Amino acid sequence: MDKVPMTPTGHETLTKELHDLKHRQRPDVIQAISEAREHGDLSENAEYHAAKEQQSFIEGRIEELESVLSRSNVIDPLKLSGDTVKFGATITVEDEDGNAKTYQLVGDYESDIAGGKLALAAPLARGLIGKSVGDTTIVRTPKGEIEYELTKIEFK
Repeated sequence: MDKVPMTPTGHETLTKELHDLKHRQRPDVIQAISEAREHGDLSENAEYHAAKEQQSFIEGRIEELESVLSRSNVIDPLKLSGDTVKFGATITVEDEDGNAKTYQLVGDYESDIAGGKLALAAPLARGLIGKSVGDTTIVRTPKGEIEYELTKIEFK
């Protein structure tokens, strides 16, 4: 199994989610199933079926998080440096229209494009790995190809 790169913040977030699932959500759904069973005929009991679906989702997410966390490779961007793009870097890119955007390159499980966290597997991130300030990359999008220039690299 491959290691899963993530920042310390991403690891902490997933660990907290796992704890919440195991210690709050799982017991709550078990209680909901128990209460729904008391209402009688399970074949026509919507509350029971909804609680069982929720239990299935929770158990699946617990299994996924345990697997990801057991394979995690926590990389602290504060301990990195250099003049090329790599995991953990905070980068600023400018598109051909002059629009600048800043992202931190993170693992797939902590990506949040609206929050400025770009997954390492994203086409833009893949195109920038190993590049230096001033380099460009072309990314294919549904709207066509877009050229980006790397204008800043930070490790913070």
